[in-house]
Amino acid sequence: MVTTLAVEKHHWGSRRFLGIPAYRRLLATRLASQWGDGLFQAGLAGAVLFNPERQADPAAIAAGFAVLLLPYSLIGPFTGALLDRWDRKKVILVANVTRAAFVLLTALAVSAGLSGLPLYVSALIVMGIGRFVGSGLSASLPHVVDEDHLVEANALATTAGAVMAVIGAASAIGFRTLLGAGDGGSAWTTSIAVVGLLLSAFIASRFKAGVLGPDEVDEPHNAMTAVARGLLDGAKATWRTPSVTAGLAALLAHRAAFGMSLMITLLLMRYSLEDVGILKAGIGGLGEVAVAGGAGVLLAGILTDRIVDRFGVKRTICGALLLTASAQVGLGLPMTLPSILLASFVIIFAGQIVKLCVDTAVQHDVGDEVRGRVFALYDTLFNIAQVTAVSITAMVVPLDGRSPGLLLVAASLYLVGLGAYLVLSARKRQVQHPGLVGEDDSRHSIG
Repeated sequence: MVTTLAVEKHHWGSRRFLGIPAYRRLLATRLASQWGDGLFQAGLAGAVLFNPERQADPAAIAAGFAVLLLPYSLIGPFTGALLDRWDRKKVILVANVTRAAFVLLTALAVSAGLSGLPLYVSALIVMGIGRFVGSGLSASLPHVVDEDHLVEANALATTAGAVMAVIGAASAIGFRTLLGAGDGGSAWTTSIAVVGLLLSAFIASRFKAGVLGPDEVDEPHNAMTAVARGLLDGAKATWRTPSVTAGLAALLAHRAAFGMSLMITLLLMRYSLEDVGILKAGIGGLGEVAVAGGAGVLLAGILTDRIVDRFGVKRTICGALLLTASAQVGLGLPMTLPSILLASFVIIFAGQIVKLCVDTAVQHDVGDEVRGRVFALYDTLFNIAQVTAVSITAMVVPLDGRSPGLLLVAASLYLVGLGAYLVLSARKRQVQHPGLVGEDDSRHSIG
């Protein structure tokens, strides 16, 4: 199932990977999907946060995050069981078509001026089903690239996908300018995301059945039993793999701190900051934050493999967390438009390095028969950490977003993540448990 090229590891580059048809198709599926995701999310954010026909306070913003992410977080671990039971090609295809339909329903809700639950329920389904696609693509990668090159292949795919999401968000801002900032224009802008999702479904349909896995199904015949075991199996596999447990702790701390910073940034852009030269506040400022973050993601994709080769995974993650804490204090505290953009670049750059390391640990150290459940658990905890941080921040942050104390708390969370990572990575791996393969490897593993 795995395509192997007899080439030295360091001679591998994007051209080599793009020469593998299955990898190229998997990457195209991701790019189309994430363009649609980026456009949908930015279009919805514009409709809710920067719509002249609506007003948004911290509680409303936090409620939006909670409704979009938390309900999925409650069912996400169980979807992993399905990724390890069903043909992943079909999961990706059907998921994209289904959420395209709900994108249109969300656009209709925006057009009708609906708010609260009537608007968020359909958006929730779009985002929730999207995790099938993201987790399915990540779990499928080891089927198209040799495990010795997962770091490079994952860096290219994840980075290109994140950049494409930024392009989708920028496209939404452009369409919003052309179509209008009110409910009608926002609805049309949001609906355009359908193009990316349907294109992703079409590309996925070109895979042969079974080529993306799973190779083996370690599940009972009863689908309900398989679903019910998803959470437990994902948690067990994660705990038995210190590289994954430690990396996940570091990533969750980063995500919680990022959630706090995100809430503050949204409020600053909405109510406090003013234009500085060519830099714009408001929704344009969020677009600039997205571009700065996209540049950070791109740089992380280029440098992560080289940094890991030079320093090892452990020092790479520790250095990334220290960098984010420093950027949060040194660049975030001034709370000016230029400093916020620079802080966004550095924090997202370092966070993406951590994420690439964790993704690779899951792909390399967790067996294919349980990998989908681990990725689903990973996504779920990721969402819970962000929503919890946003919700807590909303309770105490002033309306204009100016809160140096909260930024210092966010910086301290990165250091908490660093401590948790060091403690958990020192654990011994539990040997030869079903669902886990290989020995600890400093090149691919965390710890």
